[in-house]
Amino acid sequence: MTILDKIIINKKQEVKLKKQLVPVTQLENSALFGSRTYSLSKNLQNNLIGIIAEHKRRSPSKSVINNDFTVEEVVTGYQNAGVSGISVLTDGKYFGGSLDDLIIAKASVNVPLLRKEFIINEYQILEAKAHGADVILLIAAILTRFEIKQFSEFAHSLGLEVLLEVHNEEELNKAVMPSLDMIGVNNRSLKTFEVSLENSKELAQHIPNDFVKVSESGISSAAAILELQQFGYQGFLIGEHFMKTENPEKSATAFINSILIKS
Repeated sequence: MTILDKIIINKKQEVKLKKQLVPVTQLENSALFGSRTYSLSKNLQNNLIGIIAEHKRRSPSKSVINNDFTVEEVVTGYQNAGVSGISVLTDGKYFGGSLDDLIIAKASVNVPLLRKEFIINEYQILEAKAHGADVILLIAAILTRFEIKQFSEFAHSLGLEVLLEVHNEEELNKAVMPSLDMIGVNNRSLKTFEVSLENSKELAQHIPNDFVKVSESGISSAAAILELQQFGYQGFLIGEHFMKTENPEKSATAFINSILIKS
């Protein structure tokens, strides 16, 4: 059984329990449910660099990454650095995140927020809207084509954008449909956790130009960004590179400045 298998088993139990504790009507009546949303896809198209920086405390593969900063400190730092969007991990058991992190981020910044989560049920999309997300992540590896269509259309009905994550051409062919806004290629194998930017390069030609292309994982240099831009990528999701430093804001600022200098 892979780590992903374990996460999904836990997620199904978690969603079942949450549905019993917090009814849909409570989510729909929350203060943030009707709040303004920001477009990540437009931000990425209009920004020269297109960095999506992540708030990530830990991961199954690397344990604790950074517990020294508050959510507010991290996300405001990212905004000050000039990122196009912020990814907030909300899985608790494996990544140390929570929906409270999303609420704090929403109160702290005005850049688009991606709820980084293993979405397997429409209920989680309602949660995302009720806690201040602007974008949801759908992972092709854990969803059927019908589920991707159902979830993406439901997200759009709530005013949320959709980033679909794929790992290979098979997932991409299964998942491409009009109800997506962005397609992200994860350079990290879900089975081995090994990372290779060649994955983004190889899949780029297969992604229709109707979608904003996002490269995810393993991006740690200005050279990598500039190279991936040549393959049509406008978004770059950076998870651990900033968080593992002593100061995520300074790290993100220096990273973005280095790209501006070289571009």
